[in-house]
Amino acid sequence: MSIIQFEYLSGFGEKWNTTFAARKLTIMPYLDNTMIIRRRLVRKVVQRFFEGCLVETIDRIPLEMSPREKGPERRCCIYKERAVTRYKLMPILGLGVDEETDELTPLSVYAQKALDREKPSGKILTVVDEACTSCVKANYVVTNLCRGCVASPCIMNCPVNAIRFNKTGAAEIKSETCINCGKCKEACPYHSIVYMPIPCEEVCPVGAISKDERGIEQIDEEKCIFCGRCLNACPFGSVFEVSHLMDVLKAIQQKKKVVAMVAPALLAQYDCHPGQVFEAIKKIGFSEVIEVAKGAEITVAKETEELKERLHKGAPFMTTSCCPAYVELSRKKLTEIAPFVSETRSPMHYTAELARRESPDAVLVFIGPCVAKRKEGIDDEFVDFVLSFEELDTIFEGLNISVKDFEATGLQNFSRYARGFARSGGVIAAVKNEDLQMDIQTLAINGLNKKSIGLLKAFAKGKGSAQFVEVMACEGGCIAGPVRRVNPVKGAVNFEKAMEILST
Repeated sequence: MSIIQFEYLSGFGEKWNTTFAARKLTIMPYLDNTMIIRRRLVRKVVQRFFEGCLVETIDRIPLEMSPREKGPERRCCIYKERAVTRYKLMPILGLGVDEETDELTPLSVYAQKALDREKPSGKILTVVDEACTSCVKANYVVTNLCRGCVASPCIMNCPVNAIRFNKTGAAEIKSETCINCGKCKEACPYHSIVYMPIPCEEVCPVGAISKDERGIEQIDEEKCIFCGRCLNACPFGSVFEVSHLMDVLKAIQQKKKVVAMVAPALLAQYDCHPGQVFEAIKKIGFSEVIEVAKGAEITVAKETEELKERLHKGAPFMTTSCCPAYVELSRKKLTEIAPFVSETRSPMHYTAELARRESPDAVLVFIGPCVAKRKEGIDDEFVDFVLSFEELDTIFEGLNISVKDFEATGLQNFSRYARGFARSGGVIAAVKNEDLQMDIQTLAINGLNKKSIGLLKAFAKGKGSAQFVEVMACEGGCIAGPVRRVNPVKGAVNFEKAMEILST
């Protein structure tokens, strides 16, 4: 078999580490205070749950986060900060923040509601409106560099008459009139007009998030592909996942058989033997830990056969289907690519199917770095709940569990290619290892953005040259997912170390 691989924004291969470290990851920020606050809140909920006092003490968490003594990090009055904390606890409890939320109802009532529910809501993301108040409505702002020049090119070139001189003689943009065309910025000779992005809107590749009449961001789930970019982009931490945390912890507390199905990207999250992490997960109360690499082996076998069959029937190309954000894109926005998307199910699905067959009454929990996997898990007939790597790590913290304190257990012997699904180019590498019995060209699309979506549109119109196209929504693949534990560059190093350990 001979396969010619074209790489598009991809660093997979022998030089993976060097390439990955050198690239600038524009969509995944480094650690910031919003992430720290989010983790602190989850940790407090976990601690109280296992101490058996969640309902009785949850109302005090906002007071603990914002004590009466003024702290240097406080941006507003103490009551505003406490209100924001209160609403940020809602999605951690698995409840969306919406207009039905009663601000006079104690958090303890909602905590009890979370403990009593039979199944989680189908909501994936929610916006904490109390926190979402500070982004400007217009994208262009005049700075104090404006000289109020006689030429006034900003005013002369504005197509909607949205710029005027204020009392100080400087230009001023009327936000209610501005259409954000940017012509004033291009025309200003002093570069005094700057572009002010709305971070969550800026990173969304499908335009699924926008302000309502109150200036609060709203997520349109009819458009959203659940890529998770908005969650980390918001500087105020106002976008949250609606968690399954309480549902999972309750199942563990009730002594049910709870099975953890961990994504291959787990190998990137900790700088230690993967077997140590598996033992730490069992310490939480999980009855069994299964690698989703088991399902990846099924996926690649089925996908390879499907690719051969499609090409023999005259199809120009086929794309992968293991990235749920990309699948959502093909269903909601890029419908012209849908006929070319593989019908093979994801590794998570096949792993859950096997686990359900072995343990019909078990509670199956997928653990991974992906917001879109929560949506896929809700829709999957075999998966009960989904946890993120960030949630897993905060459970460790809440229970004072250190993964390095455990002896490494032996793991099942899966192929390097099955575990390699975690990074961009991994599916292509797995297919290259199969016997296709034909010469094909491959393409790895590493990250969904306007450029890569445009490329997929070109493929749908018959302008592509590859026959097998791998699509990953996150730059770097799943190891750079939005709800991971570590920085993607560090994750890539951890992943390579873990792969070497497991191959010896």
